[in-house]
Amino acid sequence: MASISWADSYLGQLRSLAGSRTLMFVGARCVLRDATDQVLLIQRSDNGHWALPAGAMELGESIADCAAREVFEETGLRAAGVTPFALHTNPDYTFTNMYADTYQLFVTCFLVDGFSGDLLRVTDETTDAGFFPPQALPRPLAPTVSETLADLAAFEHSGQLVLK
Repeated sequence: MASISWADSYLGQLRSLAGSRTLMFVGARCVLRDATDQVLLIQRSDNGHWALPAGAMELGESIADCAAREVFEETGLRAAGVTPFALHTNPDYTFTNMYADTYQLFVTCFLVDGFSGDLLRVTDETTDAGFFPPQALPRPLAPTVSETLADLAAFEHSGQLVLK
């Protein structure tokens, strides 16, 4: 799984054509837990926030493939499998990033069903990574982390996909 540049990515190419229009961002967000139920977070190189591994789907891949690719690109770990537990699609999930680009998100949240490899703390997209107890997450924390972990807890309690 080779990492591609933003300019070469589907969203990068689409952004160059669409200018400042709001774009639909289809992506995956992943929760990895170790044997002690600690959660893997990455520190993003673009804004310094601690976040769950996540990113945009590319043309020619499934959303599950996207999840596995993003986990590998941002952590060096290989996902054994992924289970979807939430869909975040509401127009309230529209945001403008630090580059003044606006996106409406359609994000599938996945629980990673086992993983292998050695954790890379620094990658092209991260400045640090590690497993943390859910009650003691590092700061600054991306706002999506708490909501995603709450959705996972709801899914594990009910067995029902969380739709937002």
